[in-house]
Amino acid sequence: MRSPKKIQPGMTSRVKIMANMDIAQRRTPQDGRFGLTVDGKAIDFRVATIPTIHGEKIVLRLLQRESVMLNLDDLGFAAGTLEFFKSSLSRPYGAILVTGPTGSGKTTTLYAALNILNSIERNVITVEDPVEYRLASLSQVQVNTRTGLTFAAALRSILRHDPDIVMIGEIRDGETALIAIESALTGHLVLTTLHTNDAPSAITRITEMGVEPFLISSAVDCIVGQRLARRLCVHCRQPHEPDPDVVAEANLPTLDLPEKFYRAKGCKMCGETGYRGRVGLYEVLLMNEEIERLTVERASSEDIYRAATKAGMRSLKLDGFEKVKQGITSLEELMRVTI
Repeated sequence: MRSPKKIQPGMTSRVKIMANMDIAQRRTPQDGRFGLTVDGKAIDFRVATIPTIHGEKIVLRLLQRESVMLNLDDLGFAAGTLEFFKSSLSRPYGAILVTGPTGSGKTTTLYAALNILNSIERNVITVEDPVEYRLASLSQVQVNTRTGLTFAAALRSILRHDPDIVMIGEIRDGETALIAIESALTGHLVLTTLHTNDAPSAITRITEMGVEPFLISSAVDCIVGQRLARRLCVHCRQPHEPDPDVVAEANLPTLDLPEKFYRAKGCKMCGETGYRGRVGLYEVLLMNEEIERLTVERASSEDIYRAATKAGMRSLKLDGFEKVKQGITSLEELMRVTI
């Protein structure tokens, strides 16, 4: 749908009013939120505005509140990968990092993990910017940079509240990274997210932030790398023979190719897109003696990747390939999100 340019100021002001923003301020970025009920389902809208040379640009992010109640088993973890992840969640202390680009489902994965960990016996505190989902029996702190309540400042304070589990929305700077790592070394289970391309890159990224490698090797227990791929619509997906050049470009194991691939077609059930819903692609790196040694030696992410795959980590691409073989997603979608 394309709308005439003349309605832009009015539409922008309307959305900003709904999100409780300052409509008179058009020269600085703003963030806000509002909620609506659509078809009986509660939807949270996160709103972000930014000034451009053509006027204000608005991005809406839709969050369905029911998705916070998802179980880890519903996200798309393979059986072996899920066992790796759950083994780390059962530990009383250590750092668990969830990595991936913006919008790859990291927060949903963390909340699914918190649903397992959350109990009356545990003191769970989260620091988020903003608090995306509200959960019962959790102490959730929202970052407010205007008042000086940054991730680092909030973390320094909540550690005096004797938490068992700390969830940090995102590691953005060296100070937050150092406090998170030190918290994991002093008897806390720390769950957090980091923007990297894959799981092994998280170690080098934190090192670049100024955290000493020997602290990282001792504190980090598990790193999850993830992407979101669109699910094929089960009502209209159709089998096909892929182009051999596309298969070669994907660099998939040729001995394990399925008898048939599925591709998107489009029908009324999926809005003629061929896809309906999304599924997670995951790789889980568990720290071991070799990876700890490579971390202390400041080895490259490629060396850490090789050590992790040798220890049983299945890469994002191979995890996605399994979902292609099962007809959950398409080869084209796998290449779009992983290559």
